[in-house]
Amino acid sequence: MKKLLLILFLLPLITAFPQRIGKLAPEKPHVKFPPNAWGVDLLFGEGGFGLGTFYRYSFTETLTGFVDFSISESKDEREFERFDIFGRPLPVFGKKNRVFLLPLNAGIQKRLFYDDLTDNLRPYFTLGAGPVMVVTTPADEEFFTSFERAQAKFGVGGYIGIGANFGLSTSNLLGINFRYSIAHLFDEGVENFYGTFLKNIGSFYFAINLGMMY
Repeated sequence: MKKLLLILFLLPLITAFPQRIGKLAPEKPHVKFPPNAWGVDLLFGEGGFGLGTFYRYSFTETLTGFVDFSISESKDEREFERFDIFGRPLPVFGKKNRVFLLPLNAGIQKRLFYDDLTDNLRPYFTLGAGPVMVVTTPADEEFFTSFERAQAKFGVGGYIGIGANFGLSTSNLLGINFRYSIAHLFDEGVENFYGTFLKNIGSFYFAINLGMMY
């Protein structure tokens, strides 16, 4: 009889406990971020350092459109930097031109796991495409003075990648992304090494995104 009374006493407490947990720890609503974002991209690729800028506009909580522009150097996989005893860079044997990529892309970002992750971590898939200008300068001349003999060619390009934005700030934007970018030239391509023309130029990039939302 005592056991039966004990069970009858504890049963309401056991059934009420989960309800109290739910009331004490309700799910937090999603943060409402501003739709506009502008900033800079710090690019680290196979060819070295690059710099870019972007504008983004959020159509919905999970779909964002963007436009970005960047400049970075492209290097052939056969290039190996050498230095003299004083630390000065030596010319790469057989290299004819330095190659710089200046793509202008428009595309979309699709936020992933919207209902499964907190707003402090906002991963996304990104896809962009647009025109690209490829600039070459003579490799045997000093870096800055070589731009006096720069030549430009045009093509189309784009990239695909994944990334994430971090933090709960509604004014500052911080993120990273990994992307594979490709540029296709309309003519025979650019002559990076003597006698070797590049018509399709591809590269992996790691980008740090710094900006503001408004």
